[in-house]
Amino acid sequence: MNIVVIIKQVPEIELVRVDESAGQVTLPSGPGVVNPFDEYGIEEALKIKEQLGGKVTLLTLGSERAESALRQGLSVGADEAFLVTDPAFEESDPQATAKILAAAIKKVGEVGLVLAGKQAIDDDSAQVPAAVAANLDWPQVLFVRKTESISDAEAVFQRINEEGYDTVTTALPAVVSVVKEINEPRLPSLKGKMAAKKAPVTKWSAADLDVDGGVVGKNSPSKTITASSPPPRQRGEIVEGETPEEIAEKLVQKLRDDQAL
Repeated sequence: MNIVVIIKQVPEIELVRVDESAGQVTLPSGPGVVNPFDEYGIEEALKIKEQLGGKVTLLTLGSERAESALRQGLSVGADEAFLVTDPAFEESDPQATAKILAAAIKKVGEVGLVLAGKQAIDDDSAQVPAAVAANLDWPQVLFVRKTESISDAEAVFQRINEEGYDTVTTALPAVVSVVKEINEPRLPSLKGKMAAKKAPVTKWSAADLDVDGGVVGKNSPSKTITASSPPPRQRGEIVEGETPEEIAEKLVQKLRDDQAL
């Protein structure tokens, strides 16, 4: 089975700043890191490959700097990597990003499964996996915490919900997003790191993909109007009393006064 893992290079979150006067997010100039949730997607792909055979293909959309994220995935055992990069794709919103990635997946060839982290930590939109599935017209199973069984034609997953989890059976190919409970990502070996440095990374531009330029990049349907830091968290209030019963009574009265009860 050829498994494609969609990954994203994201900035180190602690270095991101908001320019309040300009209403814009200022990103650090460093190379960034692999989106942490995507590491679980890579690990799950490697585990399925060990079970069924086949190969693991990494795919990302970004600048030339995103190549470092692909090489990190190659260092833990992925077989090949594709970087989609073109100035025409810059400023693509999540829906446009999904159109581009879906076109790239079609170009990869015969694919049995697409895996991705549940969301990227830079925008937290969690839109791309579902939108990729829609563009491919494939089934989608989101927020998966466990692969119960899988074959070349069908898979059974546990998908988390607000009350626990659902068990979902889907035909393949399908698009699946995973949560961190699904596994523990492996660390690269020295041999893996050395091999990843020399491994080829295939690069595709807009000319290589069948994508309508009128709906991607700067022509994306959604725009960021302004950005601001979240408001500071209000200071908490400590309820004191001589006994637990007195504290509880004061707390209930406080909630009633604040119309929380």
